[in-house]
Amino acid sequence: MTVVGDEEPERRQQRPEDEPGTGVVTAFGRQLKLLRTRAGLERAEFGKRLGYSADTVASIEQGRRIPQARFIEKADEVLRAGGVLTALKEEVGRAQYPAFFRDMARLEAGATALNVYAVYAVPGLLQTEAYARAVFHMQRPLLEDDVIEQRLEARMVRQEILCRRPAPLLSFVIEEAVLRRPIGGPKVVRETLEQILVTGQSRNVEVQVMPIDREDNAALGGPFSLIDTNKGQRLAYAEVQNHSRIYTDAAYVRTLEARYGILRSQALTPSESVAFIEHLMGDT
Repeated sequence: MTVVGDEEPERRQQRPEDEPGTGVVTAFGRQLKLLRTRAGLERAEFGKRLGYSADTVASIEQGRRIPQARFIEKADEVLRAGGVLTALKEEVGRAQYPAFFRDMARLEAGATALNVYAVYAVPGLLQTEAYARAVFHMQRPLLEDDVIEQRLEARMVRQEILCRRPAPLLSFVIEEAVLRRPIGGPKVVRETLEQILVTGQSRNVEVQVMPIDREDNAALGGPFSLIDTNKGQRLAYAEVQNHSRIYTDAAYVRTLEARYGILRSQALTPSESVAFIEHLMGDT
């Protein structure tokens, strides 16, 4: 993740904590092993109490596997760690995201408003589990099965923002081609369109479709998002081919704000978009 301010950025090298086996994942594993040993529990017995195999416990202790939130919570309880393990849950949870998205995931989770322009796929916050799984299965080079499961869980956790209170304001402008792209097959697409309609009914969510036949499109430069943080700052985010940037320069962010505003005026209104998506569902 590159953070861009007033100066031309230098490409950041991948940080040591970006992958399992280093950083917070390894620190958690070492702490878990220390607490388990002090409690006098063998891996098999400890795993049995948590509902996991001894091999899984070993992988987590060795930093080769990122533990899920429920594992961390149960481990803290069984080991009577007093919150020592759950204190790391948020940081460990972010390790489930690909490195380029982790900073955005943190900003998104605490955002008071999000504006998202989607060009390639349905935005992650609107995806069904089946759609997200299909997206991860298509990635090349191929992702390992456990990585797919980790990222799938992380994507579903992101959607907790939809139920958060106070509710953030969410706006999505989605290219028509995205909704017509048969990712996962007709059944998955239909379920995803249904989910978009249901989510769009929330008072804090607006979904707009940008039709292919529009002559004007203010954002041909590609997808981007605008984030209002809980500290009153507005940032912008863009990614392509697993490289991402967060923009903090006020002048550039204002440019993207204006671009998004024009884009919304060019797209179908929310009510027109509902009718459009319902029509698409009739074709699937």
